[in-house]
Amino acid sequence: MPENRIIPITPKAAAPKSADGRWESRLTASPPLSLYVHFPWCVRKCPYCDFNSHAVKDEGIPEQAYIEALVADLESALPQIWGRRVHTIFIGGGTPSLITPDGLDELLTAIRMRVQLDPQAEITLEANPGTVDSGRFRAFRQAGVNRLSVGIQSFDDRHLQALGRIHGRTDAIAAAEAALTHFEAVNLDLMYALPGQTLAEAEADLATALALGPQHLSCYHLTLEPNTAFAANPPEVPDPDLSADMQDHIEARLAEAGYGHYETSAFAKPHRECRHNLNYWTFGDYLGIGAGAHGKLSSHEGIVRETRPKHPAAYLAARDNGTFVQERRSIGTDELPFEFMMNALRLNKGVPRRLFSERTGLPFEAAEEGLLKARQQGLIEIDDETLRPSAKGRHFLNELLMLFLAA
Repeated sequence: MPENRIIPITPKAAAPKSADGRWESRLTASPPLSLYVHFPWCVRKCPYCDFNSHAVKDEGIPEQAYIEALVADLESALPQIWGRRVHTIFIGGGTPSLITPDGLDELLTAIRMRVQLDPQAEITLEANPGTVDSGRFRAFRQAGVNRLSVGIQSFDDRHLQALGRIHGRTDAIAAAEAALTHFEAVNLDLMYALPGQTLAEAEADLATALALGPQHLSCYHLTLEPNTAFAANPPEVPDPDLSADMQDHIEARLAEAGYGHYETSAFAKPHRECRHNLNYWTFGDYLGIGAGAHGKLSSHEGIVRETRPKHPAAYLAARDNGTFVQERRSIGTDELPFEFMMNALRLNKGVPRRLFSERTGLPFEAAEEGLLKARQQGLIEIDDETLRPSAKGRHFLNELLMLFLAA
């Protein structure tokens, strides 16, 4: 009987420059794959929100039609991800917790029947404290959700009213307690630098959150985004010095409490980082389905970005004509270094240098000119193994990324 042999498969090195002097991208393996599902409805549009969200009208949410469209969208995209394992699912919005437990169960069942889902997949659902109770959380957990992200924003009734939230302090605490009862992985969203907020009030919000004991906290500086109600009628917000004091307190207090500051606005207990978001920042792939969803997918032909129709009515209509992808654009090799760095450098510890070639298909030399300039300006640190943002660069790169994403 012939002896079994293992035939090694050695990937080719990233391609050199072409005849015209441009770098060529040659991926040697597929990046990790995630699935993002967008649920576009909310009870009321918040004045600071620039996400693709739409207040529920009198006729209500066309839940069944939307679930059927999501499933059809996923099916149409299957050839692009065939044979690849999905490691995380994130259901965002909008307010996904408006979906009925039966509807969520139907959706997750349909996904499991169509994709190769990792048995240990992280499945996150965003929730609004004004739309849930303990029984609803229990049903979401039974449907397969294993991580919950609760949009608290503040525990102060005055600030919640200024932010246009539909919940109050009592609702926020009850929702957080219910989430922690039914889920082992819970994130609480907080915002600071709110209209009229003092340092003591920001400290009080954080103290309340810490007393609840979540495994993960996301702490966002309020920004007045274009095309929002706050942009049209700007409220009076804390000055930059006071905002910086709030940020300093948040970072110091969370470090003291044992939360690692692993990403610009994210803090987690050990091994409790959001795996879905980490895949974004390490330039992994993600298929986005739902109204206005974005995706990034890699193949032997290159790396593309996709978008779906933004308005829910247009997305539902796409099911009839079978054209869910509104735009598909190849990422040019000249764009790849910037896109990779503006994501990866959100991570405070940085990323291994080798990841650049693995995720872009380009040799590290393709990024060196830009990196040299950034290092000379004190924005990044580079050694033989790692790329990381400097203390100065963390703030700068985050602001630049926000401008890039908004473009």
